[in-house]
Amino acid sequence: MRKWCPRQVEVPLVEEQLKGLIRKFDTDGDGKISRRELRVGLRSLGLRFAGFRAFRAVRHADANGDGVISDEEINELAKYVSKWGISIT
Repeated sequence: MRKWCPRQVEVPLVEEQLKGLIRKFDTDGDGKISRRELRVGLRSLGLRFAGFRAFRAVRHADANGDGVISDEEINELAKYVSKWGISIT
């Protein structure tokens, strides 16, 4: 007898969910997301080319040029990352 198994549906994350997910990448708890933290986080999500994507994302969203993403800059980072189509199943 076959078991009933629901189909998995991919649901894209909205910006607020992405912000929450990105904030979890802050492993040292300083309130800022470095390129390394972003790379490790993206790799944990299974994204290909995580290092390159992290480099481009920080370069795009880092308004003051300090090399990290602060809480004020996370909105721009979430908008940029949302283009990648990250979804949950």
